[in-house]
Amino acid sequence: MAEVTGRRPLMAGNWKMNLNHLEAIALVQKLAFTLTEQQLNDVEAVVLPPFVDIRSVQTLIDGDKLLIGYGAQDISAHTAGAYTGEISGAMLAKLGCQYVVVGHSERRQYHAEDDTLVNAKVKAALASGIAPILCVGEGLEIRESGEHVGYTLAQLDAALEKVKTDEVEKIVVAYEPVWAIGTGKVATPQDAQEVIGAIRTRLAEKYTGGTADRVRILYGGSVKHDNVAAIIEQPDIDGALVGGASIDAEGFARIVRLGK
Repeated sequence: MAEVTGRRPLMAGNWKMNLNHLEAIALVQKLAFTLTEQQLNDVEAVVLPPFVDIRSVQTLIDGDKLLIGYGAQDISAHTAGAYTGEISGAMLAKLGCQYVVVGHSERRQYHAEDDTLVNAKVKAALASGIAPILCVGEGLEIRESGEHVGYTLAQLDAALEKVKTDEVEKIVVAYEPVWAIGTGKVATPQDAQEVIGAIRTRLAEKYTGGTADRVRILYGGSVKHDNVAAIIEQPDIDGALVGGASIDAEGFARIVRLGK
């Protein structure tokens, strides 16, 4: 478990395309009121709102000095320029974003983001001082063929191409089996540990100086308060990337409490 290894547990809520800026303020306020200062020190609670909500979330968290982190759901691979609709790392950094999701399966599927682009976005985040939450994971066909570990490690290798050792420990890896996202299906704790343990082993093979022991690795995929506890008890799992359950303040607070 994370607290045993010295890795601070992390529970990150990916709101996806939900909640306007007023609803965002209400959710973060309720989350802050629901969790105690001790709970928010024990477990890092992070919200990942849509771009249009970030300024409101920033103002609330900074103004009230809330012990809640926040970030974005995507980042441009470009630093600036004629890229209509894109949001740069510098823009996100100016808003105080600590994290950004990179390589989520929905971006890979619906926006045709390949490993090369994911790698570029990882580097763009790091260049702006933002920690990427790097998502990797396999679809159902690959899981059923028994190639899930190799497939996921290949995604990891590609995303970290030419990323320096001292930068890697700033990255959070999120293993999200695609067949478990939004389907109600959840990997068993053993399924999750098998792949996440392999990810940590691969990091140890690639990077020196105990880097692999400092990288936090999360599980994501239909995470709810009634299934997350057994998963995060696994030795290499340091928390969860939560989807739909994170847009309910009380439900997400229950998940955060379980992270200790």
